[in-house]
Amino acid sequence: QVPLVESGGGLVQAGDSLRLSCAASGRTFSSYAMGWFRQAPGKEHEFVAGINWSGGTTYYADSVKGRFTISRDNAKNTVYLQMNSLKPEDTAVYHCATTTRTGSKWKGAYDYWGQGTQVTVSS
Repeated sequence: QVPLVESGGGLVQAGDSLRLSCAASGRTFSSYAMGWFRQAPGKEHEFVAGINWSGGTTYYADSVKGRFTISRDNAKNTVYLQMNSLKPEDTAVYHCATTTRTGSKWKGAYDYWGQGTQVTVSS
């Protein structure tokens, strides 16, 4: 059990930046790899980015590569998603989640999920 709470979403214009945070509670946070998923209206969850337990290895969906950066600060029990050059197609509810399978892009590999934070990008 690792409770996760996302924050930082909002309404922005295309080309703007946003930084999402995922704060975790618990004593074993650093043992988990983490991922960000998003779900747009009418669509399934899409893998966005992943990071291993130490933060030294990252993974990105092709659609966000070069624009988004995932990072983590284990001392603060927090994972971040820096989103630059936002596009309307980035509009979705963003969730962070934990996994013991580092780098997995499969939703079923993730054990614990946050409630999500809404990101809306206007054209």
